[in-house]
Amino acid sequence: MSGQCRKNLTLALSTLSTHTRLDQTTPPPPITDPSDPPVATIQLPPEIIDYVDAARNPDIYTREFVELVQRGNQDLKGKAEAFASFRDILAREMRSAMPECRREVDRAVVATGGRVDSITIPVRGGEGRQQQQGQQGQGQEQGQGQGQGQAASSS
Repeated sequence: MSGQCRKNLTLALSTLSTHTRLDQTTPPPPITDPSDPPVATIQLPPEIIDYVDAARNPDIYTREFVELVQRGNQDLKGKAEAFASFRDILAREMRSAMPECRREVDRAVVATGGRVDSITIPVRGGEGRQQQQGQQGQGQEQGQGQGQGQAASSS
């Protein structure tokens, strides 16, 4: 696009903006349909004007913007999950190391969006309920496996 053409387009957009600007002394017209606002109230990001000015499709800008926001959301979700995991691990370790602070730890977990039942509850011997249940399940599986092995060897 030549410099003169760009100047003309900029002047035309400036004139359009000036003439479509709402007069601050008159109230804006009532919006009867929110999906169809008055043209004068629509504000475009300058990047879209630049895209059109460079003879590019504004849909490309929109697609790139949406992809950028999605990547940012994925990053934030990952960070939030990492902090939640760290919170649970720290709370579990603090509860097992300092049982007298259990209520305060539980309160901090709940206040930061966690669930108290998501952290292992310490019991005698410093092992958690989940760990003990896992060991019991393994013992049962081994016992079943031995019984099956005996049945197979006797046949």
